[in-house]
Amino acid sequence: MSSAKTLRGTWLALFGLLLSLRAPAAEAHLVTTGLGPLYDGISHFLVSFEDLLPVIAMALLAGLSGPRAGRRALFVLPAAWLAGGLAGFLTGAAAAGAWVAAFSALVLGLLVAADRRLPLAVVTSLAGALGLLHGWLNGAGIAAANREGLALLGIGGAVFVVVALLAAVAAAVQAQAARIAVRVAGSWIAAVGLLLVGWQFRG
Repeated sequence: MSSAKTLRGTWLALFGLLLSLRAPAAEAHLVTTGLGPLYDGISHFLVSFEDLLPVIAMALLAGLSGPRAGRRALFVLPAAWLAGGLAGFLTGAAAAGAWVAAFSALVLGLLVAADRRLPLAVVTSLAGALGLLHGWLNGAGIAAANREGLALLGIGGAVFVVVALLAAVAAAVQAQAARIAVRVAGSWIAAVGLLLVGWQFRG
């Protein structure tokens, strides 16, 4: 009985999370801390789960693929994010719809759950593609909201810190139980990504 209640509570929490994620796209880039554009960018990243979840998954995936892959993702992902963000900010046009961002969480979450040690080139390509796509969407959104491009540096810095912490933890995981916990985290990210993809295509 208690397990059924726990499962029901988990699904309700997931549903609530999904509803909280579904804010209008323009509003998502209007986070204002009052501390300047740099901190606005940091706060935007930390409250935008469509950006945060894929980065968490990418960091875990890179860490599970070994320390070298973790270090590669640590530098490639923020650099690509800043490059994509600058391009999106200068053009002011989104490269893809929000469903693509949700799809990235689904794919990366599944890869973490599968617990496959990926080649360094694959990890590098995934980190670069993720950074360019999400960075472009961020930059275009910031331009559309008439905000300062300096916010992109805040986002890039936040990405760097999250990847540094989580990739290091995942790379240090040796015990089977701990590795299973990382895989479970990946499956939850994939589940949220699937819900987000479905929500984008509703109706």
